[in-house]
Amino acid sequence: MARIPEFFERVANAPVVTPQLPLVVLLTGFTDAGGTVSAVVDFAREDLQPEPVAMFHNDALLDYRARRPIVTFDRDHLSDYRPPRLELSLAHDALGQPFLLLMGYEPDFAWDGFAAAVLALADEFDVSTMTWVHAIAMPVPHTRALTTTVSGSRHDLIQAHSVWKPHTEAPATAGHLLEMRMSEDGFPVAGFVMLVPHYLAETVYPGAAIAALDRLMTATGLVFGLDSLREDNRAYLERVGEQIERNDELAQMVQALERRFDAYMAGERDGTPRSGGFVEGDLPSADELAAELERFLADRPADDERGA
Repeated sequence: MARIPEFFERVANAPVVTPQLPLVVLLTGFTDAGGTVSAVVDFAREDLQPEPVAMFHNDALLDYRARRPIVTFDRDHLSDYRPPRLELSLAHDALGQPFLLLMGYEPDFAWDGFAAAVLALADEFDVSTMTWVHAIAMPVPHTRALTTTVSGSRHDLIQAHSVWKPHTEAPATAGHLLEMRMSEDGFPVAGFVMLVPHYLAETVYPGAAIAALDRLMTATGLVFGLDSLREDNRAYLERVGEQIERNDELAQMVQALERRFDAYMAGERDGTPRSGGFVEGDLPSADELAAELERFLADRPADDERGA
């Protein structure tokens, strides 16, 4: 425990944190299908007005060459330097309910020290629960409700919201380590993996961010205003639908995904889930189609540019 202070410093004049607040963790890093976590981070910074309580040290945790800070060159001098941020903040939802928010980049180094530091802060502030989200690409259709895999110690949430329950090995993230350490320490923990359509994984898919925020609300009792994101998603899905109508191969792939998804979910409801889960099997590869769809979404004029 003696090494913990190396990883963060407390913010002067930080807001008072009352005990038994939920902790929400949003770490951008290894994989973020559909730009899900990044979009939730943007939402949090713009709408929830987080007030930092503790700032983590970049020099201890960040690989600068992998994620270079941004500088502003103003004609003949440098006017701004913006390094990545990883901080624990006090935030408030749409009803004014307070919660703690650990938000920023996934550490490149010292995962054990980082986890120990977060655990020490969680103990100090006596957090009530820890909930985190991340997103992976899966062969599922965008025409069905976005589903999740849930892990952790909150078995009610796992029972209600975990659709795909694989037994597998996968590359770990710092969020996984936090989940394990906090579960071992007795905190109620839930980790939501958003299963994002693989052909949309390289785009910024607002529907995935909406689903992630919805799961956070379910797990914590917080309330977020999602009207703006829902409007963005309606426009996004309209553009996706137009492209699918113009591409027979893409339309056939989505139809095949729908059939497999519906069969799998029917098995889940009947208590006889398909052993293979959401697997591609003989589905056509989505790589080229996803690239074409991404180009279409990027090149298509925005509504205001078309006079809408």
